[in-house]
Amino acid sequence: MDGPSGLDLARDKMRDAGVPDVAIKVFEHGYHLLEEGATGILPESDVEPLTDVADAHDFDAEPDDAAREALGRTALIKLNGGLGTSMGMDRAKSLLPVRGELTFLDVIARQVLAAREEHGVRLPLVLMNSFRTRDDSLAALERYPDLAVDGVPQDFLQNREPKLLADDLTPVEWPQDPSLEWCPPGHGDLYTALQSSGVLDALRQAGFRYAAVSNADNLGSAPSAAMAGWFASTGAGFGAEVARRTPADRKGGHLVVRASDHRIVLRETSQVADDDKDAASDIERHAFFNTNNLWLDLDRLAALLEEKGGVLPLPLIRNEKTVDPSDGSSPRVIQIETAMGAAIELFDDAAVIEVGRERFLPVKTTDDLLRLRSDVYALGDDGTLRATVPEPEITLDPEHYRTVGAFDAHFPHGVPSLVLAESLTVEGDWTFGDRVSVVGPARLTAPDDGAPATVPDDATVGGDGVVEPEAKRDVPVDLSDLDGGVTDA
Repeated sequence: MDGPSGLDLARDKMRDAGVPDVAIKVFEHGYHLLEEGATGILPESDVEPLTDVADAHDFDAEPDDAAREALGRTALIKLNGGLGTSMGMDRAKSLLPVRGELTFLDVIARQVLAAREEHGVRLPLVLMNSFRTRDDSLAALERYPDLAVDGVPQDFLQNREPKLLADDLTPVEWPQDPSLEWCPPGHGDLYTALQSSGVLDALRQAGFRYAAVSNADNLGSAPSAAMAGWFASTGAGFGAEVARRTPADRKGGHLVVRASDHRIVLRETSQVADDDKDAASDIERHAFFNTNNLWLDLDRLAALLEEKGGVLPLPLIRNEKTVDPSDGSSPRVIQIETAMGAAIELFDDAAVIEVGRERFLPVKTTDDLLRLRSDVYALGDDGTLRATVPEPEITLDPEHYRTVGAFDAHFPHGVPSLVLAESLTVEGDWTFGDRVSVVGPARLTAPDDGAPATVPDDATVGGDGVVEPEAKRDVPVDLSDLDGGVTDA
């Protein structure tokens, strides 16, 4: 081959952009795997179901001194690099209001400050930001001057790497928007970024032994002395919180046991072969999904990174898409990614614990946002969100509600009451009035002419029918004989 290789070009581009040397080494590792045809596929024939799982209910009692001590040696790390592009956002998703005017970051800050006061611990909050989320997020945290902990940075930057043309694995050039030539390396970059930023050393020097890691858009992963006590008691280098799968969780990453060495491994959806999809989605066989709430022993992590020269051998995730996600006709590119949960296989003593769904409240779509903003949840003084009733299933028409802007335009007075709802399905272009309630299993169908429609103020949306306003009360309503729709007050 004449001239520099695709790897040479990518390496030069990363150096010119100031990407740390260790991050370039990690990219090189992934590039070689890609050249060799690695796909990261983990066949069903090579795995066994995960069954050896602790139960969080065994650690729900009032935290003892050991649990408080463990929390006192824990740092909270939140992955905050996401822009919420799937919901039409162009800035940090964590700055999206979720409870009144409170954003994800506001709620997280309140959780941290409340846990400090309750348990008498330092509990630093550290964000893993991207270049596009850093400034706005740090500015938002200035409202909480007491959050800073001596000797601990408030954030560190995730790395970036070039997107590669799918046909020849050279770095793509996209003059229309050069920022689209770059992508994050997946959240498996956590370990590289912790080391290269100096934050790993800073945490250890400040006396912190453990890290609780989770996504910033999951407000269920609040600081927990019980969870810290569990992880410390295991003596493990790595811990993972899992939750029991339901039919709604058939897709998504789940933990399995590799048959060849009996190590616990993470299998993401992209690592499932087409022929194995039925087995992988069998919630009786593979009963637990990965919440992405992880626990790390920082001393063990530092030793492992030193042993591996900074390059953790995480499974490759080959992510193919267009260079401009909003333009399907733009060139096909490959992004080399890894998952942070995949590091579980690098620890022979990894521990897993089953937690309740209250520890897993992610917002990936506006369906999730509607539920979290509603009266289904109550926000406690300690910043934790607690479900007041069983969660209703929400399905909003993506053509009209997918983006946050469109969502807010269709709920100009705020979201409806859902405490009496079993489900809400909205088909078509419906704008909701003020003080609307949803009762039972509810469905709004698009008008025959496809025109926009309105749910009037003070109306009740019924599941299979119309519920008169006086039917709104504090008990469920039997809608089995009704026809569906809304009614004016």
